[in-house]
Parts: sequence; structure tokens; C-alpha cells
Amino acid sequence: MAYKFNFDFTRVSQSFFREIAKTAENTNVHRKISCGILSLVKKFKVHEITGLDVQNLIEVVTDLVDIQIKNVANRPAFIQTKKRALFLPQCLRKNTHGSCKAIFKPEIPSHFCNSCSFDCFVNQATRMGKQNGYDVYIVDGGSCIARIIEQNSYEAAVGVACPPELKLAENYLKELGIPGQGVPLTKNGCVFTKFNIESLQRIL
Repeated sequence: MAYKFNFDFTRVSQSFFREIAKTAENTNVHRKISCGILSLVKKFKVHEITGLDVQNLIEVVTDLVDIQIKNVANRPAFIQTKKRALFLPQCLRKNTHGSCKAIFKPEIPSHFCNSCSFDCFVNQATRMGKQNGYDVYIVDGGSCIARIIEQNSYEAAVGVACPPELKLAENYLKELGIPGQGVPLTKNGCVFTKFNIESLQRIL
């Protein structure tokens, strides 16, 4: 389920996200997750920066930690794979649907970036993915991902999405025995969303 609220972590210090990664590597901290996350939120004043109430922040940050824990757990199997796909959400496109030059192929089903805007997140991520040997898809939802993976027999997948979507995708990949890596959005809202491009580079 998607959140019933929007968040924007783009102004939050990158040190906060590094602390999340450290927390994810420490399973003892994860057992005391509520206390650890509340401490992180207060330490970096995330509630003041984002304007979200503490309960909503705890929900998001708990999901971010969960995603990082699964990334760490899946990493050894992931790096052994060769045939990989990168999935990007259509909400990352800079231009509106009418002016975006991405080509949609319903038989796949996916959009494919046409590099119409240099500073578009999708354009940047597509180029980065291809440079690293990934097939790149711009999808409207999780059901598209299942179809694409089954049609192409991918060994691994990387996804950029909001935390709830990443958690659903990870569960689906786990059923297939396919290792995945997730890069969460730093700003949600279904349009003009954002993520950290450096985080994607490290994952790829």
C-alpha cells in the first residue's frame, strides 16, 4: 500500500542516509528498531526539515531501514549475476506525459527513454544503467515488472521506487529466487518524484 501522505527528503543531510545504511548492517539495532529510528529522526531533525509528524516519519524510515537490510542480505547473490534489469517509475520523468519523448511499447510493457532532457532523472538513470550493462525499463507499476522478468529470464533486478513498492517487489523477487536491490525515492507524490543518483550508482 502506498503511503497516505507525501514526503520530501531531498533537503535532509546525506549523513542521515549513511546512518540508515549503518543501522541496516547491524541486526541488533534492527531488533530495537523503533528506538533506533526515533533517535535518528531527532538527531538529524528530519521532522523539522520535512514537516512530517513523527509517526509518519517513523513509518517511512522503518521502511528505508528494511529496504537497506534486504539490500545487504541480497548483495552476495546479486553480484554473482550477469543478466540484470533496471526498473524506473514513470513518475521520475521531468516532462509531463505529453512532452516526454519516451516511447511506449505495450507488448513489453514499458516506456523507453529517448534522451529528450539531459537533467531528467530517467535520462540520467537510463544512461547509467546501460553503461553498466542493464536493460532499462520505465514502468507504470509492479504488474509490469512481473511480466517483463518472466519474458526475459533476468537473473537479478534493481528498482527505483517509493518504499512500499520496493518492499512488494522484493517479496515478489524472493518468490522467484531472484536477488534484487532497491533504491528508494527521496520525494514521492506520483509526479516529479526524486531519488539520489549516487545511491543508484553504488547499487549498480
